[in-house]
Amino acid sequence: MPLPVTSNRAFLKLLSFRILIVLAYQIMAIVVGWHIYELTHDTLALGFIGLAEVIPYFSCALFAGHAIDHYSRRLFGVFACLMLVLNALTLTAVSAGWISGNPSWWIYGSIAVGGVARAFIGPSYSAMFALILPRDQYARASGIGSSVFQLGLVTGPALGGILVGLAGKTTAYSVATALCLAAAAVLFSIRMEEPPAAESTPIFTSIAGGLRFVFSNQIILGAQSLDMFAVLFGGAVSMLPAFIHDVFHYGPEGLGVLRAAPAIGGLITGLFLSRHPINLHAGRWLLAAVAGFGICIISFAVSTNIWFAGLLLLLSGVCDGVSVVMRTTIMQLVTPDAMRGRVSAINGIFIGSSNELGAFESGFAARLMGLIPSVIFGGIMTLSVVATTAKLAPKLRRLELHQLY
Repeated sequence: MPLPVTSNRAFLKLLSFRILIVLAYQIMAIVVGWHIYELTHDTLALGFIGLAEVIPYFSCALFAGHAIDHYSRRLFGVFACLMLVLNALTLTAVSAGWISGNPSWWIYGSIAVGGVARAFIGPSYSAMFALILPRDQYARASGIGSSVFQLGLVTGPALGGILVGLAGKTTAYSVATALCLAAAAVLFSIRMEEPPAAESTPIFTSIAGGLRFVFSNQIILGAQSLDMFAVLFGGAVSMLPAFIHDVFHYGPEGLGVLRAAPAIGGLITGLFLSRHPINLHAGRWLLAAVAGFGICIISFAVSTNIWFAGLLLLLSGVCDGVSVVMRTTIMQLVTPDAMRGRVSAINGIFIGSSNELGAFESGFAARLMGLIPSVIFGGIMTLSVVATTAKLAPKLRRLELHQLY
């Protein structure tokens, strides 16, 4: 008889790895955003942060998925953590003035290394998740995993903002370095039975097989496309340093609070869905959640009070939390075991890279339209994406989750 989710030691260690790496990543993300805007006072420079990460991420993701499906899931995750250690150490050195030259270029370069690391982290986590847990626990475990992820998103930005405000950027980057090392140690300590190495398949043939599977499955393709375009156009979070400086007139502590607000909503949602998984009308819930996200982003753009803006971002996190749990559960249930690394990598290209592309789109749109109109435009585009997906992906719209067990 399988262990309950909360009694499974390997799963608890996997969750520990996830929160440590999310904390490290979020601290670096918020400090880098503050650091770059402090150096440039340019919204487009904030957008280039996303571009610097997404190009290497996009270039490596499919190869990472192939490697994880054919070799050790765990050791590739450890390798990725150590790359993030290198990333954080470089940022620490730049902040402390130990490296000469243009600090912005060093920052963008370290972000690029982080993009390569991220290409391995998501597929490693997804593949290990499926090996550690039985299928009938996927929905509940996805809710718990989402809650842990959102907890990291809540505490990471707040901790990053506090560390910058009280101790400076160098200390904040140093804390992120220590968290990356701890994540590598926890992941290395997980004991699990990995399947034997898959037969050697030409790498491009293997990648093509993963792509064919995703693009021939209307449910997975619809769910991934929905989230990709919603995140791409609804990326208001990347512009928060500009809102804090120019609209709300607060310091880095305020940035940490606003950056954490969506994650608080996501955390609440994840905890609720871990106890009450959605089975009926799953597709409709997914579409409604992304539409709600778009409405919250439009409302945030026109708000002038920092606390009301924080409430709207919290509500956007509630909507996003439903979307994340539903998409994760669908992907885990539909994907064959032998393809988890590749499908997760493709999902990362759809979803993960859209965060960084969304940051670039937001920075570019803010330069063209102005800060507030660009965010309103993004919210309207998100609502358009929901309507288009509902029409073009009827299997997703009519999905009942119990059909996939």
